[in-house]
Parts: sequence; structure tokens; C-alpha cells
Amino acid sequence: MATTSRSTVHGRLRWYMISYVFAGLVINYLDRASLGVALPFMGETFHLSKTEEGMILAAFFWSYDFFQLAAGWFVDRYGPRRTFTFAAVWWSLFTSLTALATSFASLFGVRLLLGVGESPAATTSAKVVGRWFPKHERALATGIWDSGSRVGGVIALPIVTTLIAWLGWRWTFAIIGVAGLLWAFGWWRAYRDPQEHPKITQEELDYLREGGARGFEGDEEEGGIRWRDLFRYRTIWAMMLGFFCLNMVVYFFLTFFPTYLVEERHFSLLTLGIFGALPGLVAIGGEWLGGWLADRRISAGDSVTKVRKTFIAGGFLVSTVIGIAVWVPEAWMALALLSVAYAGSTFAAANIWSLPADVAPADRHVASIGGIQNFASNFAGIISPIMIGVLVDRTSSFTVPLMVISAVALLGAFTYAVILKRVEPLGLPSSERAR
Repeated sequence: MATTSRSTVHGRLRWYMISYVFAGLVINYLDRASLGVALPFMGETFHLSKTEEGMILAAFFWSYDFFQLAAGWFVDRYGPRRTFTFAAVWWSLFTSLTALATSFASLFGVRLLLGVGESPAATTSAKVVGRWFPKHERALATGIWDSGSRVGGVIALPIVTTLIAWLGWRWTFAIIGVAGLLWAFGWWRAYRDPQEHPKITQEELDYLREGGARGFEGDEEEGGIRWRDLFRYRTIWAMMLGFFCLNMVVYFFLTFFPTYLVEERHFSLLTLGIFGALPGLVAIGGEWLGGWLADRRISAGDSVTKVRKTFIAGGFLVSTVIGIAVWVPEAWMALALLSVAYAGSTFAAANIWSLPADVAPADRHVASIGGIQNFASNFAGIISPIMIGVLVDRTSSFTVPLMVISAVALLGAFTYAVILKRVEPLGLPSSERAR
């Protein structure tokens, strides 16, 4: 109730902006996850082994990951409005072009180019939060936009399975691509930075400035840190390693999760469309809860360092139950444990994506740092699908790969609890400089 009152008093335009970002991430991840849902039903066309499926799913992440570093710089250089519009048009076109694939090679190529277009989405979103939200509202706003990825994954199951059953998989990809083009047009018309938006009130603008939003006068670069100098900091390397561990969990749900339910737990197309969405729904709640609780603790006076480290490491520990899911006898038990694991990872994610705005020495570094940590994290997108595909081909089971993912989640908890030290703008304490 208190949060609603504050939002009313200080204006709501920032929440409108983040809701638009949320919608963009929904479409972004619907496009990304649609192939993972469709692959089990494309076998008659492509005749792929699990290893080949893993390579195609990983192709997206090869280009997506490679372009992360450039994407972060690009967002800081050209701003959220132009960057997000350009990216959405690009990824929408190549989603639609998936409908024309006729072979392993063409499908692989389309997924590579899709990854290029989607690479600026997350870093742009982090930039928007940094500019539009004060520190004590940052985690919830982050949880909202990042949960768009969970919603995209959730609705991919019923939407894609329904469209495939109705029109076939080729028309499915064509239709999904059109949605992204419509969003890009709306974003170009709606978005402006706070100081340039014609509808923002002076009261809300003052609220953002006084609350520590980035990009206002006085948010100057500390110590003249160049882009390449960011890699001299222990904080950056901890963020890179930790986020890699998180995505080892998350990308199972974005790639092989539908295949696991169909082949290991014997879900039908209808059952997959209905019950396969459950982990994603629970994960959305986990992310919003993680952001809301973190903001409340910071508003109550807890340090940003304490809140971020505790919430992130705690979420990782919960996500380790993914390794238990393969041992339970009933499908509903496995689905429940996978839901808890996914929610644990998203509980952590709301705070992980708040870190770039927390530690950036100046506004012009926020997206760059987001791109750096996302670059490292998406090696998981390259490694995870291939690892799972190869291990399933060799063992005829998902047991070993999910146990490996559980162990990586434990490493992630250690990284944020121990390796990451203080959460504060880089360059302030000399002890934070590279050793």
C-alpha cells in the first residue's frame, strides 16, 4: 500500500516505461523460445539427432553472446530508443524467416542471425531502469522487465503448440515475427529519456534525481574509467562468473525443457501446452518477489551490498533442487521441483540485473557492464544445449546433465557470497582495483 501511495505522489510514468520494456522482453523471449517448443514436432522435416538439435539451439547463443560486448557499448552510445527499435526489427525479421528453413544448415544460419538482433535487449532494459528508477525501486523494476523473459517462455508453450496444431510450424514463426515489428513501432513512438519526455512531471523528475537515477547532472564518470578498464575489477569478474552459473539453470528451461517433458516424462502435445507452462509461471512470481523484497530491505536501511549478495546467493541455493527432479518417480513431482528451481534462479536474477546500475561509475557504463556480464553468462547458452544433447545421446537420460547444472548453481551461490565483495560504484575504494 505504501509503494502505491509513493508512486501516486511522485508520478507513474516510470512504471509505464518499464511495462513497455516488459512487453518487449515478452516478445523477445517468445521468439527465442519458440524453436525449443517447436523442435520436437519438426522431426519429419529435418530428421535431427539430439546432438544436432543441441547445436541448432546453441547457434543462437553463439552470435547472441559474441555481440553482447558490442551491444552494451552500442546502447550506451546511441541510447535505448534507437537501439531497442533497431534490435526488435532485426530479430522479428529473422524469426519470420525461420519459416523458410529447409535444412540443418539454413535453420542453423537463421538462428545465428536471430542472436545478433536479440543481443541488445537485456542491456537496453538495464539502461532504462538505471535512468528511470531510483536505487530503492531498481530491483522490482528489474524484476518486472526480466520477468518478461519468463512470460515469453511461458506463453511460448501454449501459443506455439496451438499454432503448430492449427497452421503448422512454418506459419507459427511467421506470425510471431509480426508481433515484434508492431512492438518496435510502438517503442519508437513512446520512449524518451526522463529529461526529454514531454509527459513527465517536475515532481517525478526530481524524485528520480534525488533517488540516484543515472544520467542526471552530477552523474559524472569516476576516475576516467575506459571501457577496457572495466575488466580490471574483481567485481566485474565475479558478476561474469556468477551470471554464467545462473544461465546454466535458466537455459535448460529455454531449450531442452519441452523435450525433457515429452521424452522423459511422456507429455503429449496437449499436456505440454497446459502443464509445461507451470515452472515459468512460478518463476515469474519468484522474480517479482525477489525484486520487491530487495527494494523493501534497501528502503528500510539495509545496505545494497548486503541485500544483493544475500538475495542472489539464496536464490542460487534454492535452484540446486533441479538436480533432484530427475530422481522422483512421478511427473508432477518433477514438475514441482523444476518450478521451485526456476523460481530460485529468477529470485536471484532480479538482483543480478540490478548490479550494472549499482556498480557503474557513470551512466555511460551501465549498459556496457550489463553487456559484459551478459557476454559471460551466455557462454552457458552455448555450452548448455550441446552438453545436454551429447549427454542425453550417450546416456539416454537427462539425469547426468541436470545433476551437472545443479552443481553449477552451487558454484554460483559461492561466487556471489564470497568472490563478489562490495556492491558500489567502481573506482571509489582503491582496494576494489585490480589485483
